[in-house]
Amino acid sequence: MDNVHSLPMRAYLALVGLRDSLGEARKREEGQALVEYALLLALIAIVSIAVLTVLGEQVSSIFSKISNKL
Repeated sequence: MDNVHSLPMRAYLALVGLRDSLGEARKREEGQALVEYALLLALIAIVSIAVLTVLGEQVSSIFSKISNKL
């Protein structure tokens, strides 16, 4: 008789455990997406700095020529 009464409680605990483990998986995915965005942002920043470093002198001379002509 005790098994019959504990069956709803067991089902409830199983559902709560399933819900909690799905919630944890969702949090991990959100954290993973956040890390991916941060890596993309860092990569874009590094490429931008590299391009500006390489082309900085050329851009500076172009602006100087334009400024002198004005």
